[in-house]
Amino acid sequence: MDSNNNNGSSILEKTLRDGKLFRQVNSLIVAHLRDHNLSQAANAVASATMTPLNAEAPQNRLTELVAKGLAVERDEILRGVPSNSLYDTSTLIPATATAAYGSIPAPRAAAVVDFSAVQDTKGSSKSFPKHETRHLSEHKNIARCARFSPDGRFIATGSADTSIKLFEVAKIKQMMLPDSTDGPVRPVIRTFYDHIQPINDLDFHPQNTVLISGGKDHTIKFFDFSKATAKRAFRVIQDTHNVRSVSFHPSGDFLLAGTDHPIAHLYDVNTFQCYLSANVPEISVNGAINQVRYSSTGGMYVTASKDGAIRLWDGVSANCVRSIVGAHGTAEATSANFTKDQRFVLSCGKDSTVKLWEVSSGRLVKQYLGATHTQLRFQAVFNDTEEFVLSIDEPSNEIVIWDALTAEKVAKWSSNHIGAPRWIEHSPAEAAFITCGTDRSVRFWKEIL
Repeated sequence: MDSNNNNGSSILEKTLRDGKLFRQVNSLIVAHLRDHNLSQAANAVASATMTPLNAEAPQNRLTELVAKGLAVERDEILRGVPSNSLYDTSTLIPATATAAYGSIPAPRAAAVVDFSAVQDTKGSSKSFPKHETRHLSEHKNIARCARFSPDGRFIATGSADTSIKLFEVAKIKQMMLPDSTDGPVRPVIRTFYDHIQPINDLDFHPQNTVLISGGKDHTIKFFDFSKATAKRAFRVIQDTHNVRSVSFHPSGDFLLAGTDHPIAHLYDVNTFQCYLSANVPEISVNGAINQVRYSSTGGMYVTASKDGAIRLWDGVSANCVRSIVGAHGTAEATSANFTKDQRFVLSCGKDSTVKLWEVSSGRLVKQYLGATHTQLRFQAVFNDTEEFVLSIDEPSNEIVIWDALTAEKVAKWSSNHIGAPRWIEHSPAEAAFITCGTDRSVRFWKEIL
């Protein structure tokens, strides 16, 4: 008797929960249609679902929730988490599309690195595999930045000469074959010219063949790299400041711009409307953002600033949820990236340190020492399996590699650049990375198999 009562009670509770959820969804749909001047459609839905036509909801709330949900779903697919959806999503995505741009290749097999585990890691460092390197191309001025596409198939580099070069990784590998009989292989497949001042950062759209660039000319430019003849941007965002860093939301519908302004500028990609956080911590006058990056789901983003702080922000509300003031002392914080599980942030600074921070507490978890960088805006990056950390030693012009878990330096290689590389970026899909620098050159590195 009691079990029947408990079953009936749980069914009732589920029915009530579902009913409340449906009412919330209906209210959001009505408010969305009404706020976008689709009055006839709003009236029809309100009447059919018995929802008040004046249902209250924050502006664009439905769009934000859908964007966040799609980003979480994409992240679960990437991590191999089975979908708990009520619907068969395989009917929505044709199998043939999995080979298209933006599809994420299966990650290399590697144990998940648990940085929070308290253990004696002394003497347990892994060896970083040997790599071969090849000079790919030269810009006409300093090569300032580089970025891999999310699927690892393309690389873009940006220069002080205002040009952008796009490389196809398959052609780079073909060029590196010792017994290639196909004649000269040209890995540069596109060159774009549309900025009037140096380029600071680049990013690829997560699904479409679109590349964005941020420059000192206060603009963010959109390039369609599916068109072989296109040299100019097809869309331009005019910002109010020097655009120092750009990052696409995983949904592709929003982007962040880190500028000389201390707060990241959030843009709706479809309308170009700019949003600023209303909840901002006290930031010094020297709070310009050196780098901004979204987490893998878009639930958070991180900024690394000239005032030495690392700040964590809510990806939906844009509220600052944690400030790690003085993360790199009084020196500039030059880069910051989330781990794939979003639990930690890897930062680099002009105090010659690379640090790993726990997102939930702001606690310093690891410190990677032994690389000096005090002048240029260097990066620190994980390899694709997050087992190693890579950065640059400025005086010796070397690439420094640490075991990510033990924080022990395991390799130090000549960069083969004349002068220190300004940028290092690792492929998200395989054991390969790119460097570019003050000598104008671009180099590709890949593991020797």
